[in-house]
Amino acid sequence: MRRRASLVLLALAVFCAAMAPTLRWYAFPRLAKIPANQYQDTVLEARPATLLNYSTLRAEKVDKITIIQTLKGNVEESRRIERDAGRDVVVWDALAYVTGPDGKMVSKVPERYIFDAHTQDPVHATGESVDGDPVRREGIEFKFPFLTEKRDYQYFDAQTRTSAPIHYKGTRTFRGMEVYYFEQTIPWTKVPMPKTMPVKGITPKILADSGLTRWYTTKRMFWVEPVTGAPVNGEEIHKEELRNAKALMGQDTLTVFAGHVKMREDYLRSVGEMVSSNRLMVLMLVSYIPWSLTVLALALLALALWLEARSRRPEPEPPAAPAPVSAPL
Repeated sequence: MRRRASLVLLALAVFCAAMAPTLRWYAFPRLAKIPANQYQDTVLEARPATLLNYSTLRAEKVDKITIIQTLKGNVEESRRIERDAGRDVVVWDALAYVTGPDGKMVSKVPERYIFDAHTQDPVHATGESVDGDPVRREGIEFKFPFLTEKRDYQYFDAQTRTSAPIHYKGTRTFRGMEVYYFEQTIPWTKVPMPKTMPVKGITPKILADSGLTRWYTTKRMFWVEPVTGAPVNGEEIHKEELRNAKALMGQDTLTVFAGHVKMREDYLRSVGEMVSSNRLMVLMLVSYIPWSLTVLALALLALALWLEARSRRPEPEPPAAPAPVSAPL
């Protein structure tokens, strides 16, 4: 019985030892993915800020500028692209909607971001665009990969339609959570005019025909929870200018927008709560369950060896029967 029990325990130990790396290196890359139907909105503010008043054609100080960033999963497009790509694909229809202190629209820039649901690598397909212009992304945007590494990544900038390195700057603590801090600086670059302008009758073509050019620079900062790859905080020191504007506006360079953009407090809290819950699910696959199975396998192996050793121990010989004693005659 002891030998049979030891063999059963040994088989269980081998099963647990095999399942530990299988979960980590086979199941995790296939199970951890961004859902195709995800919806998320984030509100950011610049307080105070500088904004161009199109009625006076002067840059003015304002109390705040609000940016509403929306990411909406397009399930139908994901399924269509998956049929050709042969892998799990997520399509995000994104919109950056900027309003002034009076709540009126300043600009809105739509995007379609297509990427691998597991790795966050871009997937190039029809519809990949920024503000209606076809683009071909290299690197990541919005989200970092699961199990983010301490290294630089290529990050796509929607304004310039190009990718540039976003640099790992160290590990920090943000609201009790260990995060990786990344930073990217885009130098002054000539960028396209938004297709939707805040003043009726003014189009990008009219501005381009007048000789105006739009220039942009930003310092982009992310605090990324490394297990999920989700930013728990994001900021930008952002500035836009119109140049060659002297003939139309009386001066050569005119600030369109300048400010330090930060996530609003209530969204910081909600994003932190969402990331914490998702982090636990990822850790179950990459750490908690594999290590538990490894420890269990070692314990079962030790118990099996102990039972096997006991089964081979020789049984003690029974004591010899005492010699019969003859009764005296």
